[in-house]
Amino acid sequence: MKTIYDYKETEMSGKTIDLSAFKNKVLVIVNTASKCGLAPQLEGLEKLYKKYKDDGLVILGLPSNQFHQELDTDEEADDYCRIHYGVTFLMTQRVAVNGANEDPLFTHLKEQSGHGKIKWNYTKFLIGKDGTLIHRFAPITKPESMEEDIYAALNKKNVI
Repeated sequence: MKTIYDYKETEMSGKTIDLSAFKNKVLVIVNTASKCGLAPQLEGLEKLYKKYKDDGLVILGLPSNQFHQELDTDEEADDYCRIHYGVTFLMTQRVAVNGANEDPLFTHLKEQSGHGKIKWNYTKFLIGKDGTLIHRFAPITKPESMEEDIYAALNKKNVI
């Protein structure tokens, strides 16, 4: 059975992100969209990242145009997130979160959560230090509402 650490993504720069590099870290994986009304959540995610990155938090944003709310190119999406929301956490090239061409990482996350397809942008997945899914958060869940769960995950002893 695959784990979160069996997946790879492609950073905006084209560099491969091997999720196995995040063993013993807490991950937040989120599908983003620059033109979505929920895009201001990027600020909240960035605040959490800055606050907890030294404690082992990794945030991975995966832009998706699945709901037709992303800019035309990966470069435009990357620039927009960095300029408008100050994003410094990892962002990947655009992916599909549902359907025949969906990113395998999202297939895995949806199977683990048991909640089926991604219904909208900014669905957030909290992954523990041991690589298991702790919680799937709805798109409308504000990042600051996740802080207690993130803090708890960071402070649990490593299972491995």
